[in-house]
Amino acid sequence: MPTMGAQAEEYQTLHMNEVLSSEAEKSTTLTDEEAQPNLEEGEKIIGYSFNNKVLLKEAFTHSSFVSIECSASSYERLEYVGDAVLNLLFSREQYNLYPGLPPGRLTRLRAANVDTEKLARVAIKHGLHRYLRHKKPLLQEQIREFTRAISHYPLHSNGLVDAPKNLADIVESTIGAVFMDCNSIDTVWEAFKDLLEPIINPGTIKTHPVTQLYEICQKNNLKLRFVDLWEESQTVEVFINNEIVGRGTYSLRKEVAHNRAAKDALDNIWKVLGEEKENAQDQDQEANCQSDELPEMKNLNV
Repeated sequence: MPTMGAQAEEYQTLHMNEVLSSEAEKSTTLTDEEAQPNLEEGEKIIGYSFNNKVLLKEAFTHSSFVSIECSASSYERLEYVGDAVLNLLFSREQYNLYPGLPPGRLTRLRAANVDTEKLARVAIKHGLHRYLRHKKPLLQEQIREFTRAISHYPLHSNGLVDAPKNLADIVESTIGAVFMDCNSIDTVWEAFKDLLEPIINPGTIKTHPVTQLYEICQKNNLKLRFVDLWEESQTVEVFINNEIVGRGTYSLRKEVAHNRAAKDALDNIWKVLGEEKENAQDQDQEANCQSDELPEMKNLNV
C-alpha cells in the first residue's frame, strides 16, 4: 500500500500535469491585433515592474512577427544578454553553495540548469509562452507535445525529449530585459530564482544516457558502436560486441533519436553482460556517480 507521502507526491504530479496541459492548450498563434502582450500580467509572473515597458514587449516578440509594417524588434538581442546573465548567475550561486565542487562538476551542474529543456519547462510552468508574439503555426502543437513528453520526466529527461527552443529563448530574453532595465545582477536573481525552481543540484543531477553507456562499456571492455539510419528511417541503432541492444527513433532531430537509442541500450545491457537485470542496473547507478567527476558532454553527433 502506498504511503501518505507517496500518495501526496502522486497527486502533486498529476495536478501539475493537468496544469501544464491546460496552459499548453491555450492559443499561441495570434493575429497582429491580438498579439499585444499583457505587460501587467507578465510583470506579475516575473515579479518585477519595468521602468521601460518596451523591453518586456520586445522580450516576447519573435522574429517571425517582425515585419516592415511592424516597428517592434525581436527578442534575439535580449536573449543574447539573458544567456550571459543567466550563466553568470548560476556560476556565482553554485560557487557559493558548493565550495567543494571542482570546476568540471560545477560546469556540468550549471549546464543542466540553463539548457533548452530546463528553460522550456520554466516557460510552460509559468505560462510565459502565452505572451509570445509570433507567426509560427506549428509552435502550438510542439508545445503540446513537449508538455505531454515531460510529464514522464519530473525534473529532466537528459536528452530524451525535444524541447522547443523558442520557449527557452523567451526565458532568456526576459532575463535580459530585466537586466537591461535595472542593470543589477542581484535584482535579476531575486526576480527569477523562484521561477527557475526546481533547480538541479548535485543530489538530483542525472548523467546523460550516452555518457552512462560509454562508461559501462569502457569498464567492461565492451565494443560500442552507434549506427546512423536516421536519413532512411529516423532511427539510430546501438551495437555492443556486434549485437544490437538498443534502438531510438525520432523524426525531427537525430540527436534525440541518438539519445533514445543509448537509453534503450542501457535498459537492455544486462543481456550483454550476462548478469541479472538488477546487477546491471547497479552498474548504471555506479556509472552515474562516476560521471559526476566528468565535465559536461556537449551535443553528441552520431
